Amino acid sequence: MPNLSLGTIEVLGLPAAVEAADVALKTADVTLIGYETTDGMGMVAVKIQGQVSAVQSAVAAARAAASRISKVFATSVIPRPSDQLDPVVLTDVTVGLAPKPEPEPEP
Repeated sequence: MPNLSLGTIEVLGLPAAVEAADVALKTADVTLIGYETTDGMGMVAVKIQGQVSAVQSAVAAARAAASRISKVFATSVIPRPSDQLDPVVLTDVTVGLAPKPEPEPEP
């Protein structure tokens, strides 16, 4: 995520998460990283990235849209997050995240 901002929207239920992602992507020039369930209670976190102003606009619109369907627990915008956050954000349980390529075996 070099030089890109990170936005998250945490909601109750997949329908609200899909609505949040759809509205975020239609509102501004942002890219969907993916989503992941955050606990066994139906909470889902949607993760997006892009330029700071685009992520701020997208998160605000997504929050408004998702709140009409279900409860929004939290939102965040992190401008230029540290590379050390990659293992926290780009996890194996993130649905929609392209899998990391397998290294070629040594002959």
